[in-house]
Amino acid sequence: MTDKLKFALAFSALVAGLVGFYVLADYALVLRVVSVLAGLALSVLIGSRTEQGQRFLVFVEEAIVEVRKVVWPSRKETVQTTAAVFAFVLLMAVILYLTDKTLEWVMYDIILGWKK
Repeated sequence: MTDKLKFALAFSALVAGLVGFYVLADYALVLRVVSVLAGLALSVLIGSRTEQGQRFLVFVEEAIVEVRKVVWPSRKETVQTTAAVFAFVLLMAVILYLTDKTLEWVMYDIILGWKK
């Protein structure tokens, strides 16, 4: 029950920040943006105190740990892989073009006799 109340309070804080953006229409844009950011920050703070919020924070921490384990390719490896992909695509384009023209020649010129 308390989690539902916290979620309602977090949602209310978010809505209050958005309403503040429009209520403060006559003021500087910076103040209006601060209103939205304050509502968002308060909403996140309240939401993180719920059971689901705590599980989400644990998930984010574990995701950051996993991202740090990733071995990113070097620039040289990236360029080589990209070049290999482009070469493969070019080769496949040529093969498909030749196949298409060969089938066109066989169908129209030889089988059907529709010479151009």
